[in-house]
Amino acid sequence: MSVISNTPGALLLLAMLAGPASASAAAQPQEATEAPLSVDVTDTSSEMTPGPQIEGIISALGDERMRVTAADGTSTVVTVNDATQIRAKGGFLGLDRNKLAANSLMNGLPVTVRTLQSGDGLVASHIELKNKDLKTAEMIRNGTSQGFAEQTAATGALRGRVADIGQYNVKSTTNVNFDTGKAVLSAQAQSDLCATASTAEGMKNALLLVVGYTDSTGDSEFNQQLSERRAARVVNYLQQTCGWKPYRMLTPTGMSEAAPLTDNDTPEGRAQNRRVAVNILVSKGLDGL
Repeated sequence: MSVISNTPGALLLLAMLAGPASASAAAQPQEATEAPLSVDVTDTSSEMTPGPQIEGIISALGDERMRVTAADGTSTVVTVNDATQIRAKGGFLGLDRNKLAANSLMNGLPVTVRTLQSGDGLVASHIELKNKDLKTAEMIRNGTSQGFAEQTAATGALRGRVADIGQYNVKSTTNVNFDTGKAVLSAQAQSDLCATASTAEGMKNALLLVVGYTDSTGDSEFNQQLSERRAARVVNYLQQTCGWKPYRMLTPTGMSEAAPLTDNDTPEGRAQNRRVAVNILVSKGLDGL
């Protein structure tokens, strides 16, 4: 299964990994009409015919059953039995991990399932997952209650822009600057961003909020788009180069020429205002835990 971090499917993974399995399943709008996990399946091999290939995340697990929810919200219940082959791909040097146990399957784990049709139900013949997804799921399953609290806070933040910054304590703010009309990171900015990520990594329950700004030069529509591009560039660099986890990132935003650090009457002032602010935040409910 190919999972790309910028797709809606990956964002769905991050949200479902962050919360308890029951909350993840309940969040699905189709849940009320889905087939129960207790559906009966006849798994006599001689009676089976090839079924559809299913891609999505595991949204519920039962006794020899699992529900797989696709990126569009549709879900399918399949049986997992002793004949089901479970394999992880993408390990060191591309080596596979074959014959994984059924307890490797966890809620929120992205999977590709090849199925067989048996009567009115489906039986999983092969289940493939990625080593990096398995590792993340295992870390979350084995995490402390503090880790769950952190990820729950992050997931809630991803549901929209921060409406009330007062619910967070601002631990520090790093500003990286840009040339006029540009959204290109300088070498200094790149260094400062990774240093900020490293600092935040050392703080318990820390999240990052990225806000882009411009100076007063140019029209408002252009400046709004430019501030958003600058924020997006910083977010991409933090995640792709500095290793900051997407689920610990509050939704970025662009604020155009609002909230200048200083006046825009001088070249020096405008240079300071052409910036992206990276704020290290901790929810007040988690601060000090």
